[in-house]
Amino acid sequence: MASTVQKSALILCGDYMEDYEVIVPFFMLQAFGVRVDCASPGKRSGDKCFTAIHDYLGFEHYTELPGHFFPLNANYEDLNIELSYDILIIPGGRFTELLSSHDEVVDMVKRFGETGKTIVTSCHSQLMLAAAGLLQGKKCTAFTSMKPIIELAGGTWWEQPDVESVLDITACLKDDNIVSAIGWPAHGEIMRVILESIGAKFSTSHMKSVLVVVADYVEDYEANVPFRALQALGCKVDAVCPSKKKGESCVTAIHDDEGGQIWGEKRGHNFVVNANWSDISVDNYDCLLLPGGRGPELLVMNEKVVSLVKEFADKSKIIAAIGQGKWILAAAGVLKGKKCASSHGLKAIVKVAGGEVVHSEGSLAHETLVTASGWPALAGFLAELTRALGLSVVF
Repeated sequence: MASTVQKSALILCGDYMEDYEVIVPFFMLQAFGVRVDCASPGKRSGDKCFTAIHDYLGFEHYTELPGHFFPLNANYEDLNIELSYDILIIPGGRFTELLSSHDEVVDMVKRFGETGKTIVTSCHSQLMLAAAGLLQGKKCTAFTSMKPIIELAGGTWWEQPDVESVLDITACLKDDNIVSAIGWPAHGEIMRVILESIGAKFSTSHMKSVLVVVADYVEDYEANVPFRALQALGCKVDAVCPSKKKGESCVTAIHDDEGGQIWGEKRGHNFVVNANWSDISVDNYDCLLLPGGRGPELLVMNEKVVSLVKEFADKSKIIAAIGQGKWILAAAGVLKGKKCASSHGLKAIVKVAGGEVVHSEGSLAHETLVTASGWPALAGFLAELTRALGLSVVF
């Protein structure tokens, strides 16, 4: 899956960084053996940063909602950035307004840029490039409000043409060692560029096709992270909901540890389906992916969904399920005799369905079944799933 050449990435973090823009690179890079350090000035390893959900909820401007509590795993003051990292990733979000006035951080970004190594920015974090004087003569894109800032900093504004909906946002821009994007909807391309920038080579026998089935209150990370990661690897990824048409949204749910006996729930991003349920055929896909959350409680009552799962199993295609997604597998009768990774919430359901819970945390592949206990296991899950699909990423 990954070579013995260890690559490393630094994600510069801060309170109210955009949720997807930190978590997608965090999990995907780890899936392929990249060491990912996450640090924030003024915080220590083990401290947490608040993340922010940025999405359109029917108003003229995007809405910001509270996201996850993201734990840091490195101390900012211990970083040796020029020597220790192959790439610097700066998520979008309001934290960059604070860090862009922090002379030490701005100098660090400048010094990293001067090494010629890649810096990745998204949405509003191009502000850090402007503050560090790294935009002079560079083409750059960002959230549209950043256009005058980029131009004042000596950059040339670029904007993806013909964007009419979130489904059209697919491009990011690389000019020399500067990568920029409008935001998280372009993560499929962003992640591919990130991997290529640190020397990744991709290999597969043919383009793989993956079907993702979701419903309202699907788990936020469990839907989006695999969706974007598989896109980055060149897969055709179709997301469908039985009750929604292409271009319509499912609301997602954030589940996170807030100190209670079980995790708390908040509203997450909108997850836009990009295909119609009526158009799908099992024969057109190599894999079925079932994210968790509370959406599976709706899907398990839909006979067409349960029949679809049975057909994937009967044709020995790969089936992947995260968290509560295994609920649908239980209803379809495909867990009998299978080993699963499952947290406490699904242990009883897996057992009564004839499955065997092997890991309470983590991920597991058994024959054509790939499972994960929940979103904290997404790095391992992505590694297992890409291996099952015959996809290879080496450095």
